[in-house]
Amino acid sequence: MWNPLFTDGRTDCYYRLLWFFVLALLAETGCGSSSSANDPTFRGTVNATAHPLVAEYQLFVPPPGQVSVEFGLDLNYGRRTWSQHVPAGGETVSLLVAGMRANTTYHMRARIDLNSGITLFDSDHTFTTGALPHVSFPAVTVTPSDRVATGTGVELLSSFGTDVSALVLDTDGAVIWYYYDPKQPASAFPIRRLANGNYLINFGSDMREVDLAGRILREVTLDQLNTALAAGGYSLQAAGIHHDVLGLNNQHWIFLVYEYRDFQDLPGYPGTTSVLGDALVDLDPNNEPVWVWQAFDCLDVNRHPFMFPDWTHSNAIVHTSDGNLLLSMRHQSWILKIAYANGTGSGDILWRLGPDGDFTLSGDDPAQWFYNQHFPALLQTQDSQFRLALYDNGDTRPDSRGQPCIQDNTCYSRGVIMNVDELARTADVSWEYIPGWFSFWGGSIRVLSNGNVEFDSSTVDGGYSRVIEVMAGSDPQLVWQMDTSNAFLYRAYRISSLYPGVQW
Repeated sequence: MWNPLFTDGRTDCYYRLLWFFVLALLAETGCGSSSSANDPTFRGTVNATAHPLVAEYQLFVPPPGQVSVEFGLDLNYGRRTWSQHVPAGGETVSLLVAGMRANTTYHMRARIDLNSGITLFDSDHTFTTGALPHVSFPAVTVTPSDRVATGTGVELLSSFGTDVSALVLDTDGAVIWYYYDPKQPASAFPIRRLANGNYLINFGSDMREVDLAGRILREVTLDQLNTALAAGGYSLQAAGIHHDVLGLNNQHWIFLVYEYRDFQDLPGYPGTTSVLGDALVDLDPNNEPVWVWQAFDCLDVNRHPFMFPDWTHSNAIVHTSDGNLLLSMRHQSWILKIAYANGTGSGDILWRLGPDGDFTLSGDDPAQWFYNQHFPALLQTQDSQFRLALYDNGDTRPDSRGQPCIQDNTCYSRGVIMNVDELARTADVSWEYIPGWFSFWGGSIRVLSNGNVEFDSSTVDGGYSRVIEVMAGSDPQLVWQMDTSNAFLYRAYRISSLYPGVQW
């Protein structure tokens, strides 16, 4: 078959068109459907981006199919980006390649999977990453207790105390991606990976969607938000954006804000009390608010078991399979289910899970409830039943005398998984791991693809953070641990890779 390397400039265009026609014919007939080739027709280019750890791979691909990039330290590659669809008319494909360590040379090549089943590869390219900026990053130490049993993936961190607060580490603790803007001194609160491959970061008064090269693709500030709320006829005046943000597949953002309301002569609080409460805002792709929920309109301000007048202090949002929302309310020790109905819901509270809520806990031991929790994560749902993992900080867990543990320094934190039946309004603890320390605030939890459970303690008995991975079961064994010496990790949890749908 003709090799397009052996052409002169005058006939190159003609023979490329002929070669594309042959490929299209093969794709149509299915010939060579199991073949693979190194095809110089698809010679791409690799260029640096403004991000020192991210390359941009470009090539023109005419036939319909999928394009991805394989990369690694040698010609075995080992890692892969996600795939980008190429329509029948062809187009120039540009893929950002991320997940590499600083000051390191990597090999990479494009992989073209045609719809016919033919697989083609570009020639090998090399790319040398740059240095990390001279600013502070979380300093971590990783201790693998059992490397064979450790799950795959990478660690997504939202930290406090360092210049760089939004970053991704490999399981050896090396930085493989980060976002840093010297003009934005606030910490990531938090960072989330989106289904479109970008990352959504909340800085408290500025929320951004950025790509892997660090380019800002969408942004809304607190001032812009309040202007849009007023223009939309909402009474909410947000004092800050905090703790969590979701990016839905329809490009809507749902996030937490807080507001203040003054109350007169509340029981036990004579005079004027300025109470801090939470609200949820749903922004459409044009940054216009289309749905708002306010805690002050739905809950009794006189129930305040912890740290009033910081009344609710919500910290996590979950979009459920039935289109509603779960809201973790730390200072109430509740997880609420709110009627969101994918933006058409009434905002009614459907139930309250936690002490003094709407569910009965098996065993009737109030200490088995979660207290002042973080990061509920739905594991599976079937009809009215679901499994829920969460990080149970335990600040106000009742001790043997029924008093809040914080009064006599007997508090402990744990990772916990619960079985919940919405219809029967029952709950029970199906799994727990008590590591032997107390984390007053923060934390996250994930069940990994290998069945292990990983959770982050934002502080260990008042010190810096620790993330551990344990094997699930009746006798959980520690298999991996990561400690920080200069940062508090608000969240640190395993994601499959930097690319949705790709497992490293």
